[in-house]
Amino acid sequence: MALTTSVEVMDEAGTAPPPAPRTLQEAGLSNDLVTQIVLKTLHFSGELSGTELARRVGLPFFAIEPVVDTLKQHHHVAISGGALGAPSYHYRITDHGRSRAMLFLEHSHYVGHAPVPLEQYSKYMHGFKAAIPHTVNRAAVHGAFSHLVIGERVLDQLGPAINAGHSMFVYGPPGNGKTVISQAIHKLLGGEIYIPHALEVEGSIIRFFDPVNHEPVPEEEPSGLDLQGDRDRRWVRCKRPMVMVGGELTLDQLELSYSPTLGFYRAPVQAVANGGVLVIDDFGRQHCSPRDLLNRWIVPLESRVDFLTLQTGQKFDFPFMTMIVFATNIKPAELVDEAFLRRIHYKIFAESPSRQEFLHIFQNCCREFGLEYNASVVEGLLASYFKPRQIQLRGCQPRDLILQVMSLAEYLGRRPEIATDLLEAACQAYFVDDREATPTYA
Repeated sequence: MALTTSVEVMDEAGTAPPPAPRTLQEAGLSNDLVTQIVLKTLHFSGELSGTELARRVGLPFFAIEPVVDTLKQHHHVAISGGALGAPSYHYRITDHGRSRAMLFLEHSHYVGHAPVPLEQYSKYMHGFKAAIPHTVNRAAVHGAFSHLVIGERVLDQLGPAINAGHSMFVYGPPGNGKTVISQAIHKLLGGEIYIPHALEVEGSIIRFFDPVNHEPVPEEEPSGLDLQGDRDRRWVRCKRPMVMVGGELTLDQLELSYSPTLGFYRAPVQAVANGGVLVIDDFGRQHCSPRDLLNRWIVPLESRVDFLTLQTGQKFDFPFMTMIVFATNIKPAELVDEAFLRRIHYKIFAESPSRQEFLHIFQNCCREFGLEYNASVVEGLLASYFKPRQIQLRGCQPRDLILQVMSLAEYLGRRPEIATDLLEAACQAYFVDDREATPTYA
C-alpha cells in the first residue's frame, strides 16, 4: 500500500499539510471503496459537476476520474452537461446506478470525504509528534495562567509536565481550580494539527473528525475547475484538541463504537483527543472504577500505542499521543496503587489559597464582575464569619459569593456592592452550617 501522501517534512509548528494524492494508489484506497463513496454521493445529490464531486469526496478529480469513467462505461452515471473538460462535466446518476448505490447503502451508510488509511494516519502522527517543539518555559506558563492565582510551586511543576507530554494527576481539595488548570494546559500546546474526516482499517470506516471537539482553522479554498490545492482535502486543519469528560465516562467510550444501522464506527474519546489533551474531570467518580479505567490505559500510557478492536474481533494498534489530565479531589493513593501511579509521571497538588491569595482572587473577581473591591469588608468577613466556623479557604469561594451578592442585591432592589450585610447573607445561603440551633421556649 502506497504511503506517499503521508507528511515527510513538517514545519516548526507541525502543521505541514498532507500533500494531495495524484492517484488512488497514492491515496492508499481501493477502486471499490472509492466507487462506493462516489456512487452514494451522487445517489443523495442526483447530479454534480466533476469539481464538486471531487470536493465532496476530498480527492482531486484526476485521482477519481478513472472511477468516474468506469461508472460511465457501466451506465451507472451519465454526463448531462458541461463543455470545458471532464472536471466541468455534470454527472447524473442513472436508475441502474441508483440500484447499485442502494446495495452499497445496505452495507454502509457512510457518505462524505474518502477515508485516510490507518497506515498514513499513524505515519502523520509520528511526524507530528517529532515536529512539535517542547518550548514551554516559565514565562509562557505564567502567561497562560495569568488569569488565575496559583503558587509558583504549582506552575513550576506544570511546565515540565507539559513539555514532557506525559499524563498527570491534578489533585487537591474541591474548589481550587483543578478543572480550570486542566483547561489552561491546553493553551500551552503549540501548533495545529490535521485531523482526518474518516479512517479506513481493513475495509472498515471509522468516522474520526468530531465537530464538537475539533475546531477547524479557516483556510482559503482553492479556485478553478480542477484546482484543489496542493494538500489532501481528506484532512481538516484544526487547533489541537481538548476533550473533557466527567462522571459520565464509561469503559465503552474508550472503544470503537459501531452502529449496525449506519455500518461504520466512531472513534473513542482518547483517539479524538490525539495530539491534544484529554481531561478526566472528577476522576474516581465515573460509572466504572478507577482501577478498571487505568487498567484499560496501563499499556498505552507507557508505550504510546493503543489497541482497538473491530466487530470482527480483529485488533489493531492505534497511535496514543494524548496528554491525559486526571483531575480529582480524591487523593491519588486512595484511587490506584503504586504501579499505576508510576505510570502517571506528574502529580500536581492544587492546594488551597493562602489568606493573601484568597484576597487577591476576591479582588480579581470583583474586577471581572465590575464591582468595586472593598478590602476591609472582605477581611472583616474572614474574621467574623470564616474563622469562627473554621471554614477552609477555597479558590472558588470569591466568585461564588460575589454571584450570590449580585443576585441578592437584584432581589432587594439594591445596587450590587461588596457590603458586609450582603456578603454575610450570601455566606449563610452558600455554606452548610452543621451547628445545631439553641432551642428556644416560649
